[in-house]
Amino acid sequence: MTAAPDIFELTAELVDFPSVSFEEGPFVDWLEGELRGRDHLSVTRIGDNLIARTDLGRGTRLILAGHTDTVPVNDNGVARIEDDVLWGVGSADMKGGLAVMLDAARRISEPVVDVTYVFYAREEVAQEHSGLAEIISVEPSLLDGDCAILGEPTDGQIEAGCQGALRFEITLAGARAHTARPWMGRNAIHRLAPLLTAIAAWEVRTPTIDGCTYRESLQCVGVEGGVAGNVVPDRVTLRVHHRFAPDRSVAEAEAHVRAVVAPYLADGDAVELVDISPACPPSLDHPLLRRLVDDGLDVSAKLGWTDVARFAELGVPATNLGAGDATVAHTKDEHLHRASVERAHRAVLGLLTS
Repeated sequence: MTAAPDIFELTAELVDFPSVSFEEGPFVDWLEGELRGRDHLSVTRIGDNLIARTDLGRGTRLILAGHTDTVPVNDNGVARIEDDVLWGVGSADMKGGLAVMLDAARRISEPVVDVTYVFYAREEVAQEHSGLAEIISVEPSLLDGDCAILGEPTDGQIEAGCQGALRFEITLAGARAHTARPWMGRNAIHRLAPLLTAIAAWEVRTPTIDGCTYRESLQCVGVEGGVAGNVVPDRVTLRVHHRFAPDRSVAEAEAHVRAVVAPYLADGDAVELVDISPACPPSLDHPLLRRLVDDGLDVSAKLGWTDVARFAELGVPATNLGAGDATVAHTKDEHLHRASVERAHRAVLGLLTS
């Protein structure tokens, strides 16, 4: 293993590479140039996704995965370091995690476990565009492994599993009439009132799974209705988003939401499930992932959704461990503290070298 670079400075170098979703190609070209031709790695490119693997015959294969894209630049496209803070788009989400992966891939030629490094595109946009899904559809065997670590921002600690997410469109029917004679119709928008009240009063569920406490949510996130300023509306659509803990399946979570809204539906109404993201259990019972806990990293539940769920669907236990604070991701003031990326770097290199 060669001498370690300054992982903080390497992260700044990656921030200076533009890689907004759908525009990752030049950044991936550079990553490919850094990894292809290294004797200890076999490198495969699928579109703008890059997979580098060791094949040393170890008894365990660890997958290290991270997305190369960022959200659009917001006057923060150039890395800026002030003291021990790095500012710039993607610094937290997730150029710090990528820097950890890249450093390990370049320098550790004989890890104690076989490693698959997965640099994938288009995570920050609709799931239909996911680069990880593209790899799964083209060559899923490249993602064979015993466990996986996703470099999403967790401040160098462990955020285990992830909650699932469902999006619904609930359409309530009414009958049109002139607003001068509203009693001749039925106002679909007015019908929303008791449904909105019920969802606002929904009791939050906080199950604890393997020591990780998740917090579910049920939120109205959009509404659309109305025909004209003098017409009683005959239709309104409410968009509802539900995050559910990994002790429930997609079918159980869907049934729960349908039961909540059912008392407020009538003939002609409809509830459509329009998007599904399954949950992922904590998975910290895998010996390699358990080592992270035993080495003293803090553990909490991942309340959002991440691609650990895709690995879970492949039968690969996965957890989130990366640099950066998720609460500043996607903001104009996105930033990363040196201590955060150094903590993630130590944890990952520890698994590969000892």
